[in-house]
Amino acid sequence: MISVSSCKKYTELSPISSPSETTAFTTPANIALVAAGVYSTASYGFYYATTASANAPRGYPFGSASTIQSEMRGEDMVNLATFYQLTYESLIDPTTANNVNMWNNLYALINQCNILIAGVQGAASNGTITTTVATQYEGEARFLRALAHHELVINFSRPYVDGNGSKPGVPYRNVAINDPAVVAPATAIGRGTVADDYTKILADLDFAEANLPATNAVNSITRATKGAAIALKTRIKLHMQDWAGVIAEGTKLGTASGTVFTSPIGNYKLTASPDGPFVSFMNNTESIFSIENSAASNGGVNGALPNMFGAASNTINPAFGGRTLVVTSPNLYNASFWVTGDTRRTLLQVQGTGTGNKYFFNYKYRDPLNKTDYNPIIRYAEVLLNVAEAYSRTTALDVRALNLLNAVRNRAVPVASQFTAASFTTQNSLTQAILNERRIEFAGEGRRWADITRLSQDPNFQVAGGGIPAKVLVIDLVGDGSQYNVITRPVVNTSKAALPYSDIHYVWPIPTQEITANPTLATQQNPGY
Repeated sequence: MISVSSCKKYTELSPISSPSETTAFTTPANIALVAAGVYSTASYGFYYATTASANAPRGYPFGSASTIQSEMRGEDMVNLATFYQLTYESLIDPTTANNVNMWNNLYALINQCNILIAGVQGAASNGTITTTVATQYEGEARFLRALAHHELVINFSRPYVDGNGSKPGVPYRNVAINDPAVVAPATAIGRGTVADDYTKILADLDFAEANLPATNAVNSITRATKGAAIALKTRIKLHMQDWAGVIAEGTKLGTASGTVFTSPIGNYKLTASPDGPFVSFMNNTESIFSIENSAASNGGVNGALPNMFGAASNTINPAFGGRTLVVTSPNLYNASFWVTGDTRRTLLQVQGTGTGNKYFFNYKYRDPLNKTDYNPIIRYAEVLLNVAEAYSRTTALDVRALNLLNAVRNRAVPVASQFTAASFTTQNSLTQAILNERRIEFAGEGRRWADITRLSQDPNFQVAGGGIPAKVLVIDLVGDGSQYNVITRPVVNTSKAALPYSDIHYVWPIPTQEITANPTLATQQNPGY
């Protein structure tokens, strides 16, 4: 966690090899490489273990591992192998590799953010870089720090909507742990509350918004910008059910009126086709912030989105080379709200080939050979749907909510299936349509668990019991493609029963190694573990 840069090539730069902090922050060029190393940590992470695979890249905390973990906590994808079985069946414990490595890698990223902040503040004070440059770097680091802490909260804590943030949160670390003398004070920091975490997350994002430019000279998709900070705030405030706050942040990004939307900050707008952000992931108008991968720097076969989501062969590419680990659930593919003729079934889903492998796979990520696909963290489509939901919750049958929903949905569905004001008779029916749209639009982007947990206390929109949804198990799937049918729309047996919200497995446990090493957290483990 003390490392300040990456040991492998990233964004076609060569980060410094194990520098001391004194060297790392002595020149503007070195500082740029340290910042690149922080983004690298966000991208591929490591799998910490005592086996031969120890310290191998794995896509934590914001590569494929985190994306698929979120999908596996939900019900819209089905696990086919043992890789994510413990997550899928909610059998995790304080030593389970996936949740342990999420904790470790998220806090490693947070610490690198804190080291970068301290380093650039010092560099500005001694004249190595200007104050303006230093605050921009700090804004990028605080954006990533906020993003990382929120990921921790939604997995290791009860949601904000349970008790208005009164439940135990996660330690919010904002001091660099770069010297043994700092360790003891750091371990004295307890969990606080979820509300405490959200206050600090929003403070970090407010700073980022105030100090980041609308575009980044390095890359405006894979480096934090003003628009990215605002967009992330719409998500955070949605989790808080701060509908007015969501609307206010969205207004900054051009969501206040009209039927076609363009952001005055960053010039974000939807691509004409729903596959635009994925076919042209390096350069498109819709991606606000993504995690970069390249042929030279990625999480490897175990940490790359196309390898983990893809089939070994599919009807478009018989030699695709995916690992056939997870598939789209027939129950999502056949859902009545996913209308016939929606182009996202043909553009963003693909059928596997070969005996026993004719499932439908997510097809947003398409380069298993070089593993260059970016991981989309937040798109303009999400901002529009976040604000649409906020309007729908605030005013009955609000036309602004309908227009925002249609902006995302109408680029994919036939004219005959498009919504009008007459399509809805109640306020809840419009909100439900927006929530349904999120399941289709963000399938394979790791947003499902976040939506499940933020809706857990809402009797109108929670999954059954407000907990972990019932799921299809591998044994229910025959692999001949017959269970995917938009004509008959069969419902496949969800033989893995739902777990209630009260179940201990609803939240992940703090890892044993953290409990052992940290006397404060040793008394603050999640109940039941």
